[in-house]
Amino acid sequence: MTDTIRGSGRLLDRNWLLVVPALALMAVVLLVPLFESLWGSLFNPNFSFDSYVSLVTDGITLKVLGRTALVAAIVTVATLVIAYPYAYLMTRVGPRARGALLVVVLIPFWTSALARNFAWIVILQRKGPLDSVLSFFGIHGVVLYGTAAGVTIAMVQVLLPFMVLPLFSTLGSIDRRLLLAARGLGSPPVVAFWKIYWPLSRAGVVAGMMLVFTLSLGFYITPAIVGSPQQSLIAQLLGQRTTELLDFAGAGALGMVVLVITLVLVAWANRLGGTISAIGIVAHAESRSRA
Repeated sequence: MTDTIRGSGRLLDRNWLLVVPALALMAVVLLVPLFESLWGSLFNPNFSFDSYVSLVTDGITLKVLGRTALVAAIVTVATLVIAYPYAYLMTRVGPRARGALLVVVLIPFWTSALARNFAWIVILQRKGPLDSVLSFFGIHGVVLYGTAAGVTIAMVQVLLPFMVLPLFSTLGSIDRRLLLAARGLGSPPVVAFWKIYWPLSRAGVVAGMMLVFTLSLGFYITPAIVGSPQQSLIAQLLGQRTTELLDFAGAGALGMVVLVITLVLVAWANRLGGTISAIGIVAHAESRSRA
């Protein structure tokens, strides 16, 4: 028995060696550039927090950061409103229809990001399809190309799969007999959904929202192509500081701030998602034991 345990322990130790190449690659590709950015933001050339102080006092960074957070929040809410009923529909249809709906979700992953964004330029520009349709109904001069609203619409389409897939995974694991039991006890459909179905689905909601929000914070291609310098987001500001202004210290400080915000949000989402999952498991177990 002891020899078996020791043998399994040696096998486990050897299996850890398989992770070493991935850890080394991560250290080279991710950790080394992050450390260089942190070092450059603090030592320029002497140790100081001037790069971080300038982010607060330059009158531009906070405005762009606030605009980015607002756009990310709107994109997150919009994708949730669209994705939740879509993911729910995927759990209610048959296998063939579910496969077709899944293909529709995955199509953006199979097309070029540049092609999608240039298509949005055609749609949102003056005399484009959107302007023509609105003009037909008497609404003239609605040009969303080069505006924050146009960037938001394009980002919703691009990031929608990242909300649908976590929701579909969570909603598909919910036992619908719980809703039938609630209906059998006289609960209205809306109350049954809000009291039973929604709490069990909140883990997927939190996962999708955090995924979409964090991706929106660092989104670059869509704001750069569909947006404008006057309505730039934080990723465009980072690119401008490095490629045009050559302010590597300021860009490093700004990158560290965005990284810290993202890590805080991810840690909060993991904690909240774990709590919600635990609550859902307990409620599900209690309902099954009572049945």
